[in-house]
Amino acid sequence: MTRHQLMATTGLGLLLAMGSPQASERLDHDEIKQLRETGAILPMEQVMAGAQSVQPGQLVEAELERKDGAYRYEIEILAADGTIHKLYLDAATGDVIKRKEK
Repeated sequence: MTRHQLMATTGLGLLLAMGSPQASERLDHDEIKQLRETGAILPMEQVMAGAQSVQPGQLVEAELERKDGAYRYEIEILAADGTIHKLYLDAATGDVIKRKEK
């Protein structure tokens, strides 16, 4: 399996992982699939490519959330210097909404 495929597979798995219910509304597998099929959200591969162009590094975590009626991806990336970067990307466009460094 290539690195890109591994990242996409890991990302998809992480989308389904449990997260903080206080931060946003969680989505189930069927809802994510329907959003992807209708084009309401971008494919994980495309989102990860965009995230990597903004912040190179290793994927730590990825989630799809609905917050305030909009869908967004929350991506955590470990940079080469050891810092964790959290990116919030618009799920429909891939645009960076917000960026934090831990």
